[in-house]
Amino acid sequence: MTNVILVFILIMSIIAFFVMGYDKSQAKKHGQRISEKTLWTLAIMGGGIGAYVGMQLFRHKTKHTNFRVGFLMLLILYAFLIFYIFTTDSSIIA
Repeated sequence: MTNVILVFILIMSIIAFFVMGYDKSQAKKHGQRISEKTLWTLAIMGGGIGAYVGMQLFRHKTKHTNFRVGFLMLLILYAFLIFYIFTTDSSIIA
């Protein structure tokens, strides 16, 4: 079960990362944007790490305090969850 959680977080983080990059690209081209609600949903539903990394790498939404703080908090939350899973579930290591 813990492997499923880790894979889910990984997949959601990858999706959130690429969506942040796509939204930044669309912002530059004045194209169709991804809603902030969608960005938050992806981050909350497991993609917090990817959303934060994407925000920093693409320099997207970095002037918005709620994104800077919120995505950082989600990154910390998911990092602690991953750390907890790895330190308490010996079947992952084996």
